[in-house]
Amino acid sequence: MLIIPAIDLKDGQCVRLKQGLMDEATVFSDSPGEQAAHWLEQGARRLHVIDLNGAFAGKPRNEKAIKQIVDALGDEIPIQLGGGIRDLDTIERCLDSGVAYVIIGTAAVKNPGFLHDACGAFPGQIIVGLDAKDGKVAVDGWSKLTRHDALDLAKKCEDYGVDAIIYTDIGRDGMLSGINIEATVKLAQSLRIPVIASGGLSNIEDIRKLCAVESEGIIGAIAGRAIYDGSLDFAAAQAESDRISDA
Repeated sequence: MLIIPAIDLKDGQCVRLKQGLMDEATVFSDSPGEQAAHWLEQGARRLHVIDLNGAFAGKPRNEKAIKQIVDALGDEIPIQLGGGIRDLDTIERCLDSGVAYVIIGTAAVKNPGFLHDACGAFPGQIIVGLDAKDGKVAVDGWSKLTRHDALDLAKKCEDYGVDAIIYTDIGRDGMLSGINIEATVKLAQSLRIPVIASGGLSNIEDIRKLCAVESEGIIGAIAGRAIYDGSLDFAAAQAESDRISDA
């Protein structure tokens, strides 16, 4: 199972939020490129990057910082990028810049026709980010809770041809309260495409719990606040995941 470091960008800086609240941002680095290089050195095999300003604005706002990250990593590991990606031209620019996967969130809910077109135009490179609370999907940088059921929407995304689903329990994100494994497993069991767990990863025990259900279709877990504040050692987490997988 992949442990995927997250870099959240706000005003060109690397930050972490609590439950998606922009005014609850903690700055961890002023250099996105250096931060990306750090995770590469620690053994990361994929990087998760979110343009927070873009998520709220509806179009990318941190292009300079994203370029620094792409330049720092080169072709070493793939980058999955989300935040304000809501039209085909933006997807094309992101992929042309060196990003491997584009994450579509709000637009997957509000404009399913766009998601369908994106999967057709860029097969194998579209990931949908489903951010949910109590099973219902949130949009616009988590600021609005919809009536859409996360499980139903995930199945529709699968039918369109998305490569994977990132499932985030926004009630746990940035709170270090543990991944919602029950909800993540339920989602993965209902799909043929892989699921990446997100929201609340806090310690090595969470890694072990996720590895125990990897066979259900969970291919990775996004690590955010825990690897920045020291409660989870990233290299040790990936090593433990590899040990369990090889056992």
